[in-house]
Amino acid sequence: MRIVFFLLCSVLASCGNDVRVKPDAKLRLEYPPGNYERMDADCSYSFIKNDLATLKKNKNCGMNLVYPKMQATIYLTYQKIQNNNIDSLLYDAQKLAYDHILKAESIPEQPYVNPDKEVYGMFYSINGNAASQSHFYVTDSLNHFVSGSLYFKAKPNFDSIYPAVVYLREDIRKLMETIEWKN
Repeated sequence: MRIVFFLLCSVLASCGNDVRVKPDAKLRLEYPPGNYERMDADCSYSFIKNDLATLKKNKNCGMNLVYPKMQATIYLTYQKIQNNNIDSLLYDAQKLAYDHILKAESIPEQPYVNPDKEVYGMFYSINGNAASQSHFYVTDSLNHFVSGSLYFKAKPNFDSIYPAVVYLREDIRKLMETIEWKN
């Protein structure tokens, strides 16, 4: 009798409460829209950059675009095409992107072509817990070659840094679209 009474009380007590499954909470990171300005150093190229980034010029016209609030840096390397070495420069840039294949879930490629400004390149989105989340290169195929990589100062956790990755990928695309060669 006690067991029946206990079961009846348990059933009556549980009928009044609906069980609701709540979704997992996720951190929402939002960044302000970019304000862009032309970067014009004493180099063979120029581009627009987000004013959230601090520009640090290195030797041989390499540059670092440092985003302090995101703990991220876009590393730019400039190389002059000499002795028809465009094939080796392209190979090195592609190899650098695909060196992350072990940790990456996917590496989609997006070509960029602007014949009016003589800018040709490739953008690699590296998805997953790889050390870098984006690589790219642009060239005029005759004189200039710029390659770049995006790195964060954190252990790779793609889910956590995804909003910053999306934001910075747009900055990289703007850089590629606005690069201009100087002679």
